[in-house]
Amino acid sequence: MADHAGKAVWNGDQKGSGTLTTQSGALNAPYSVGSRFEGKQGTNPEELVGAAHAGCYTMFLAIQLSKAGAQVQQLNTESKVTMDTVDGKPKVTKIHVTTEGQVTGISPEDFQKHAEDAKLNCPISQLLQAVPEMTLSASLK
Repeated sequence: MADHAGKAVWNGDQKGSGTLTTQSGALNAPYSVGSRFEGKQGTNPEELVGAAHAGCYTMFLAIQLSKAGAQVQQLNTESKVTMDTVDGKPKVTKIHVTTEGQVTGISPEDFQKHAEDAKLNCPISQLLQAVPEMTLSASLK
């Protein structure tokens, strides 16, 4: 297995800003308090967690479906990370995964079974088990 790294550089106090980068160079994005809490331009940690989760989940699901003999044309997944204030501190309280698949050779019930399995067992889902609530909506096109 390989190690993968992300890096953050922050300049200034709470009104400052920074840059998030990945070891591969695929990401070099600005972030700030404004992009995290006020909807301003830039990325934020929760958005990146959502992207990482969606990517891991979708790859895991595709592999499981293929092993089951299904033909996967496309999977489209969103992982929505909700952050609320709990006891005066920001906390990720919920993740909702929505996935839709163009898949042949599998029933909707079996697709749902594999989607639930991916929600529980992809490596990033396992990493996120500290989140109090993780829900799923899965459907075939």
